[in-house]
Amino acid sequence: MRINLTIFFIICFALAGYGQEVSISGTIKDKANGQPVSFGSVGISATAIGTNTNNDGRFHLKVPANKIGSMLMISCIGYQSETVATVKGKLVYNVLLKPVNSTLNEVIVTGVSRATLVRENPIPIVAVSSKKIEQTTASNIIDVLVKNVPGLNAVKTGPNISKPFIRGLGYNRVLTLYDGIRQEGQQWGDEHGIEVDPYNIERAEVVKGPSSLIYGSDALAGVVGLIPALTDDTYGKITGKIFSEYQGNNSLIGNGLRINYGNNHWSYALRGSYRIAKNYQNNIDGRVYNTGFKEINASASVKHRTEKGYSSLNLTLYDNHQGIPDGSRDSLSRKFTYQTMEGDKDDILNRPIVPNDVLNSYKQSPLDQHIQHYRIYTKNHYQLGKGDINALLAFQQNIRREYTHPTIPEQAGMFVRLNTVNYGVDYNVPVFTNIEFSTGINGMYQNNISKNATDFPIPNYNLFDAGIYAFGKWKYQKWTIGAGVRYDQRHLKGDDFYTRPDPATGFDRQVKDGDIAGAYLQFPSFEKTFHGVSLSLGSTYALNDQISLKANIARGYRAPSIPEFSSNGLDPGAHIIYKGNRNFNPEFSLQEDLGIEVSTKNYSTTFSVFNNNISDYIYLSLLVDNNDNAIVDAQGNKTYQYQQSKAQLYGLEATFALHPEALKGFEFANSLSVTYGFNMGNAFKGVGTQGEYLPLIPPLHYLTSVSQEFKVKSKVFSAFNVKAEADISAAQARYLGLYNTETYTPAYTLIDISAGTTIKYTANHSLQLQFQINNLFDKAYQSNLNRLKYFEYYSASPNGHSGLYNMGRNICFKAIIPF
Repeated sequence: MRINLTIFFIICFALAGYGQEVSISGTIKDKANGQPVSFGSVGISATAIGTNTNNDGRFHLKVPANKIGSMLMISCIGYQSETVATVKGKLVYNVLLKPVNSTLNEVIVTGVSRATLVRENPIPIVAVSSKKIEQTTASNIIDVLVKNVPGLNAVKTGPNISKPFIRGLGYNRVLTLYDGIRQEGQQWGDEHGIEVDPYNIERAEVVKGPSSLIYGSDALAGVVGLIPALTDDTYGKITGKIFSEYQGNNSLIGNGLRINYGNNHWSYALRGSYRIAKNYQNNIDGRVYNTGFKEINASASVKHRTEKGYSSLNLTLYDNHQGIPDGSRDSLSRKFTYQTMEGDKDDILNRPIVPNDVLNSYKQSPLDQHIQHYRIYTKNHYQLGKGDINALLAFQQNIRREYTHPTIPEQAGMFVRLNTVNYGVDYNVPVFTNIEFSTGINGMYQNNISKNATDFPIPNYNLFDAGIYAFGKWKYQKWTIGAGVRYDQRHLKGDDFYTRPDPATGFDRQVKDGDIAGAYLQFPSFEKTFHGVSLSLGSTYALNDQISLKANIARGYRAPSIPEFSSNGLDPGAHIIYKGNRNFNPEFSLQEDLGIEVSTKNYSTTFSVFNNNISDYIYLSLLVDNNDNAIVDAQGNKTYQYQQSKAQLYGLEATFALHPEALKGFEFANSLSVTYGFNMGNAFKGVGTQGEYLPLIPPLHYLTSVSQEFKVKSKVFSAFNVKAEADISAAQARYLGLYNTETYTPAYTLIDISAGTTIKYTANHSLQLQFQINNLFDKAYQSNLNRLKYFEYYSASPNGHSGLYNMGRNICFKAIIPF
């Protein structure tokens, strides 16, 4: 393995020595007011060569000599894109971008083999700009994206835990990328979020549809691509940003810092952040016990540019102490209680009440989880002849400890360590006769072990993933047609895993000394190979510069996840006993997409419909006894068995934004999404809520807002913005009610308001201040995707409310200071 990695790095860096390159630079400015356009995308067409403008709108780019004459593509969300021909001998390019609300000409990099325009991509994809991220205040980065992407939802277990769902599918069906690297961190679990620094995400791209062609298994529903702030040439200056925010509901305090330095060949970046929060609150539950968190992030990057490309080395660290709510309460007062005993000695209905000073404290319960995620990776891009090659290699380590023993607080209930090596190489063939062709291989190797734990929901295992793909795109006049094929193989292997009670503690422990006499074989050994073929065919047709028609059909593939395949035990943080099935087949989906996008100077609109049929769909089903009562242990943990069936999901998404050119800065924005999901198994046809509907399907969701941005000519203030938004969720009557797995969810409407200003503190730098109130009227509500809704131990309550409610009114302040 070491020899292979050494050869890989040698190849990546040795490619730097080929050919000549030309250094070009320039400035991108707003055509309306002459202000610099920060974080715009600048790249050479039909290549992966590109960069972003800095805070001053400046860019610096190394271009191979044989690419001079190609088009320079300049794109920034909120502006009309421009293309400028590069000319031999011309080294400076100053470009003015016209402000618009068009999205058709945005450049995207997620779910495609090389950078491309949104209008040329047949699969629905939404880009979320740095400006939108910075002007949206939410508890975590996934919630920020949910506010900006129709069809994207989140399954939540408290403010800091949000699992992305795309069109009704999530967990191992949605692939999360960080800087193009698969995020691998036991994502099957409910009780932890995405392990990234929220203050270091520069922009995001969400692909809504099968992306198995590029990424292989686990991208069946789509991809959430998180793109961090990247190192670049700062012209020998130290630049950066300071982030600071406060959220009143749970007294969240967050601070982040970015520092960048770069010159023609080398660039460096350091980043860090710290966030801490108390228990969140609402007007039904008061403060919800054990939902606080303390999160630390740090990262560093170095990038070297040569005559033919670049290599970068990046490190990230994530450390989070996260509360684990269980929802136990006093039956009469409905005040939260806490666990002090274990097993049969733990009387859930008569636990002591949590004191008010503990509820309103940053100090966390000893029964929490400690999540650590480390990542080191290299990304490399070089010209190879008239084509270009990209290579990446990454190592990730994810460590999860869930502390669930009040009698021995230092003893972890679950303690798993996952090591992942990601690899990938792709080659973009030189463009010929309007055809762009790419081919590549990518995959990963994983090793997972349980360490000093007492609960073992999944076995120790080794996993090896490998996939090879080819993708071609042909452009002719108004047509763009893309097609591709991919073959994947996943190999799983695990040894016998024995457990027995520890005589000193009474808790189970793994048997490691070979003495298996009288031990329990919790996970018999296994060796299994899954494989599948993914296909995609799509087309876009540009009726004119404002209207684009799209159609796509794709076959997606997903191998069963480890818990689906082999789980057999309690996940103490999720409060679920999982049971897997080793006879499962891979999932295959066939999805059709149709869409239209219209963008004019006065309005823009999109409309898309989809239909997705999944064979061998894997889902969780509650196990019950002969009286249809849930099977639970002493602590009330329910048992779920993974099942397999056929499924169908279909729905639509639509957006409409009115932004009259005569009313500069005004926008009336609307988005609508609806998804229906059905279990197509013969046993569930026509039974409605008793098994016909899939779980975790979002209801109809409508988001409407009115905003106004004012540009002013002042020595102090440069801009003001105000916004009012209504977030409307319809009732969800199509739920999985079998054995009370889910229940009916009423409709609700949330009102948010915000205001902000930009203050000049130097000639070239401006401080951004943002004030926002989420859930202005303190509406008490439960989302049907809120797992805490079902954290209830009583069949009835004095106040008529069951489970835990979502966050109440949240008054937020944010400051962003570039330097």
